[in-house]
Amino acid sequence: MASTTKHPVLSRRALNRATLDRQLLLRRAPLGAEEAVAHLLGLQAQNTKPPYYALAARLDGFRPEQLSGLMESRAVARIVTMRSTVHTHTAEDAVALRRLVQPGAIDRELAVFVGRKGLDGVDLERLAALSRDLVEERPRTPKQLREELLKEWPHADPQSLSLAARCLLPLVQVTPRGLWGRGGQVALTTVDEWFGDTVHSQAAAGRGELDATVLRYLRAFGPASVKDMQTWCGLTRLGEAFERLRPGLLVFQDERGTELFDVPDAPRPDEDTPAPPRFLPEFDNLLLSHADRTRVVTPEIRSRTWQGNRAFSVFLLDGLLAGLWRLDEAEDGTTTLTVEPFARVTRAQRAELAAEAERTLRIMTPPGTPYDIVHKEPRETAA
Repeated sequence: MASTTKHPVLSRRALNRATLDRQLLLRRAPLGAEEAVAHLLGLQAQNTKPPYYALAARLDGFRPEQLSGLMESRAVARIVTMRSTVHTHTAEDAVALRRLVQPGAIDRELAVFVGRKGLDGVDLERLAALSRDLVEERPRTPKQLREELLKEWPHADPQSLSLAARCLLPLVQVTPRGLWGRGGQVALTTVDEWFGDTVHSQAAAGRGELDATVLRYLRAFGPASVKDMQTWCGLTRLGEAFERLRPGLLVFQDERGTELFDVPDAPRPDEDTPAPPRFLPEFDNLLLSHADRTRVVTPEIRSRTWQGNRAFSVFLLDGLLAGLWRLDEAEDGTTTLTVEPFARVTRAQRAELAAEAERTLRIMTPPGTPYDIVHKEPRETAA
């Protein structure tokens, strides 16, 4: 929504540099993995490897075993939260953010299952209670949960039963799912059972929790508009919270006149601050957490990062999404990282990309693994 009040204007490039700084992408941060996951309010985790690549791009000295160890110790976990998608969160955020965003995309997803009539005659309170008993007795895969629930409601749609349970209850994907180099199928239990007394899950979400989350969002993704945060979390009508906080916030506007909010002490680097190349996983939150994504993704290339429901891993050049990358492992054990820019790059940029690719390979492959880096020419200019 455009503002009728004149505020200082932040250029698209200034917004880019500010967001990259908050996202730990201007320079690698000397943070531990748990501290970084908390600062970023979680990592998108539809697949198991993206959280590791996300931290490799952001942290100085990161090794995949660090995040994997946090998962094994139950300090972080995989759970459905923002936009009703799987994220890796700290234990505290797994509980608090799931509770906060429940009335948004998660409840809307539940309404879709109910509206399809796949749950005709199913008492949702009974479904939630029975599902809780089942997954707290022992972690169960979605298939195992469906099979048990069908005994109670044999005429219901099986898929809707297990997905409704996922919407009704805060269910953690237990390890070994998500562990580096191990993996396993999805098995679920409740946050209460998984975390025990380490977190408190009974308090209702209120103004204080919402307002605190607004401030955390701005620290990780700002400067940002109300719609930006709504896009990030899947909630609506957050304008009231921003208005409550307005006296303590800085207010800017973008080049289109949209009102942007920020916390006063957050970094807003000069727009000419260098932005080194970074390799990001598919669905990285940098790319999904604003209604207006032009601070990172130019409109003409946005469609090139998706194919159907599949998103590709991408890299940044000068702070903007500039191409795709992928890892392939050959039968002889060699790992190849392929870089495919959307447009021609300079010799200096190519060298920077190669250095970043080599660093990524050193982090994400076992010591001594042979690797190769392939730099493809842009499709439209390839011979």
